[in-house]
Amino acid sequence: MSAKAISEQTGKEFLYKYICTTAAVQNRFRCATFTADTVWDRLAQDHPWLLTERLIVKPDQLIKRRGKLGLVAVDLTLEGVQEWLKSHMMTEITVGKAKGILKNFLIEPFVPHYKEEEFYVCIYASREGSQVLFHHEGGVDVGDVDTRAQRLSVRIDDKLTEEMVTQQLLIHVTDEKKEVLASFIMGLFNLYEDLYFTYLEINPLVVTKDGVYVLDMAAKIDAAADYICKAKWGDVEFPPPFGREAYPEEAYIADLDAKSGASLKLTLLNPRGRIWTMVAGGGASVVYSDTICDLGGVDELANYGEYSGAPSEQQTYDYAKTILSLMTHEKHPDGKVLIIGGSIANFTNVAATFKGIVRAIKDYQGPLKEHEVTIFVRRGGPNYQEGLRVMEEVGKTTGIPIHVFGTETHMTAIVGMALGHRPIPNQPPAAAHTANFLLNTSPNAATPARTRNPSFSEHKLSNNVTDVMTPTAGAPPAKPTTLFSRQTKAIVWGMQTRAVQGMLDFDYVCSRDEPSVVAMVYPFTGDHKQKFYWGHKEILLPVYKNMADAMKKHPDVDVLINFASLRSAFDSTMETLQYPQIHTIAIIAEGIPEALTRKLIKSADEKGVTIIGPATVGGIKPGCFKIGNTGGMLDNILASKLYRPGSVAYVSRSGGMSNELNNIISHTTDGVYEGVAIGGDRFPGSTFMDHVLRYQDTPGVKMITVLGEIGGTEEYNICQGIADGRITKPVVCWCIGTCATMFSSEVQFGHAGACANQESETAVAKNQALREAGAFVPNSFDELGDVIKFVYDDLVANGIIVPAQEVPPPTVPMDYSWARELGLIRKPASFMTSICDERGQELIYAGMPITEVFKEEMGLGGVLGLLWFQRRLPRYACQFIEMCLMVTADHGPAVSGAHNTIVCARAGKDLVSSLTSGLLTIGDRFGGALDAAAKQFSKAFDSGLLPMEFVNKMKKDGMLIMGIGHRVKSINNPDMRVQILKDFVKQHFPSTQLLDYALDVEKITTSKKPNLILNVDGFIGVAFVDLLRTCGGFTRDEADEFVEIGTLNGIFVLGRSIGFIGHYLDQKRLKQGLYRHPWDDISYVLPEHMSM
Repeated sequence: MSAKAISEQTGKEFLYKYICTTAAVQNRFRCATFTADTVWDRLAQDHPWLLTERLIVKPDQLIKRRGKLGLVAVDLTLEGVQEWLKSHMMTEITVGKAKGILKNFLIEPFVPHYKEEEFYVCIYASREGSQVLFHHEGGVDVGDVDTRAQRLSVRIDDKLTEEMVTQQLLIHVTDEKKEVLASFIMGLFNLYEDLYFTYLEINPLVVTKDGVYVLDMAAKIDAAADYICKAKWGDVEFPPPFGREAYPEEAYIADLDAKSGASLKLTLLNPRGRIWTMVAGGGASVVYSDTICDLGGVDELANYGEYSGAPSEQQTYDYAKTILSLMTHEKHPDGKVLIIGGSIANFTNVAATFKGIVRAIKDYQGPLKEHEVTIFVRRGGPNYQEGLRVMEEVGKTTGIPIHVFGTETHMTAIVGMALGHRPIPNQPPAAAHTANFLLNTSPNAATPARTRNPSFSEHKLSNNVTDVMTPTAGAPPAKPTTLFSRQTKAIVWGMQTRAVQGMLDFDYVCSRDEPSVVAMVYPFTGDHKQKFYWGHKEILLPVYKNMADAMKKHPDVDVLINFASLRSAFDSTMETLQYPQIHTIAIIAEGIPEALTRKLIKSADEKGVTIIGPATVGGIKPGCFKIGNTGGMLDNILASKLYRPGSVAYVSRSGGMSNELNNIISHTTDGVYEGVAIGGDRFPGSTFMDHVLRYQDTPGVKMITVLGEIGGTEEYNICQGIADGRITKPVVCWCIGTCATMFSSEVQFGHAGACANQESETAVAKNQALREAGAFVPNSFDELGDVIKFVYDDLVANGIIVPAQEVPPPTVPMDYSWARELGLIRKPASFMTSICDERGQELIYAGMPITEVFKEEMGLGGVLGLLWFQRRLPRYACQFIEMCLMVTADHGPAVSGAHNTIVCARAGKDLVSSLTSGLLTIGDRFGGALDAAAKQFSKAFDSGLLPMEFVNKMKKDGMLIMGIGHRVKSINNPDMRVQILKDFVKQHFPSTQLLDYALDVEKITTSKKPNLILNVDGFIGVAFVDLLRTCGGFTRDEADEFVEIGTLNGIFVLGRSIGFIGHYLDQKRLKQGLYRHPWDDISYVLPEHMSM
């Protein structure tokens, strides 16, 4: 959603803080909010003027015409305000069809004034610019300002001046107030633009001899501009429409939406309702709500919402569990239904999103069965067969009744089934599997000829030049009638390799001679080549760092497909508009601020460029060209016969619904000639009428389909075009959003533009107007396919359309990754791992989510147990591991490892190189004795050798006993590290058999030489063997294997790395120079000089 209403207090705070005007704005920041939780003493302390001023009090909950409803109390003392609030706080009132509780009030100073001092001013956004309305008679009786007020249109990029305001708006204002009002309106307009307001109304605006007073204010801001205005806005709280509560679950989903590149929306309409929806797609979600209401379910419809834009499995899980939690709060006597619907996805992996929903269903299977929930599923798109399979499977395993349907079933048919208006088929017809479309089953593997006749009667241009309407003198350049042909060349902005490969596969299956994508632009890498497939063959496409190079090297390009993010889409599109070779730009990003979009539209109109989008999937011209992910995967391209042109052209707002139109039209006619999704924003780059007129002027188009929606008035232009005779081809039209008039409170649907601001913008009004104008309008979306078929059959019967014979398209090999996703192939993995999984939403160590690791305070020892030993170790074992790391962390700068690290650091090497040089010295003679000591002592102990026999055997074999001996420490100067570890082990280990054996060996060796003690390496080695053998977590074979594969040396390596890094940082901090070993510490022993 883009334009969002803000509270009156928020709007006034913005005005008082940021308006720049010479007019004296009075009562700045004198606004006090009162709720049920407000403490009067604290409020008076924060706003001392409450004790001295006469006051006004009113609810601040987006209620229109509060004065006429008797909801404004004026000229009161603080005690009077308190009394008034006692009778109004938490009371239920009805405004229109909406019932709501009064709970948020605004208290301000009362302003005594005369009626003639009241004025009305309003600024709102339109496609061409901003409209400023002013009326010299404001207040509650202002009436129909649209017809009575003076109006000033400020076009995009034009500047408003005080002279314009005075001459065009203030013609009925007395001279002494003109200067003040002109300055204030100027400041207000600049504020409106700077803070990205979309609507700003003040009524009344009072002007007295003391200055200007803003009494009542209503405002909306463009929520998409948050990244621009965050510093000024702060954290804006958007109140819900009156009559609808703000639920924490809605806030939770809004937060998920803000953190995701996908779209996640949720509005609770009736939490006690029995009909719940979980619909994919902004347009589809409206269609499902329409159908539910058409079938009498409006009073039981619990929620409106949508998920789209390829959310991850985890995001879908979070969304689904929120809805399942809400719908299982309280029981309904008739049970409940959950409609999991959607159109045919363009790029969302249906299986991935359904796996998230399935996880949520499994988690809530108990409550779902307890509340007698029945689930109906209908979906199509990439990998939808696997998605439907897992959904069907979870129904069988949980016992929850789940009815599953694919693209063979009309999109909204499941609504009739869920509400009992149509029977549930026992065995729906199985849709063809993706693999059946894509794999070449012909014994002849050769690709069919790429040049073939078009399948249907397609208008052929006499040359490859795009036909352009001749502009009138002085008018901006005319836009082309034909946007795409079989020779269209495009540049893609953004590293969208999947979308580009989809375009190339479409080109190939359409038998194009050359790929439609000739280059990509991606500013975040240097110029390079990117590999793609053209049929069976690998090709390279250039990727440029900047647009200028791409345009210069590819002068035949005339289309840009812009996948830039919402933050950079404006700049990259404006840059592209500087190149006259471009005549069409598709902007995919959703969430571009309206003010920036309108600047793009103005610039594009001036240059004769057609913009498709923003917030769109794009468009498709079968047999010629497709934009990005439009049309979905190749299985849908082929099923909907989009590889060759038909006779029906369509225009839609919704990208997902455009794919559903592809499906409907392919089943009811000879197919699609061209289809465009103009995008869901309030001000799309091109309009319905722009494309309908193109289709009217295109000979190959025989009939036109328009899928409009609630919000805006663009559909009335089609009515006018039919009435004027400009549009003569049959137009089938349906506007979605008819349910909105049945809701008691305003609902913002999935698209930013899907909200009616007046009666004429409702879907019901527009459908009626289209019907009266002569368009073919069904009674509901359910009947849209029937009406399209009726019109098509009539055109065929009259010989206007002559269906041609089908020609099979070339086969395209399936990508390996997609074939694996569909389960069609298998391949042994190059690596196996069993300790960690980072693929999900949460990192997992040996089966334990990272949040659990922290929740249970497992510490470093516990993490090491999970990653090294793949199991949870006892608390004492984790503590022992951490103690080992502590005592082995360092042993001074003189040992070989630390010495090497220091020398390397002083030679200017980096941390990793210096650390590595130290680690490479670890072996049997330095630090690496842990493994060797553990093996030697274990072997001797397990063989039954007495300690004396073991010592004698090692001496006889000429071998050192690993872990015995120290250069400095001795029996008389014990190593405190060993003593600390020994005390802990003796206290906590269940058994210390091997340690006791090693200590007996130490008694023998120290009797010969006092420094032949059990050193820290040896102690850790034998103690670890005791730990592995006796902690209860390992079998004897597992314990021996961990010793054998070098696990214990890892303790020393990990611990000593801490010290080595410390030495590196120490040398850098001390600014030590290059190390050179002194001569006097080197004994030079050279051969004697031999004379000749």
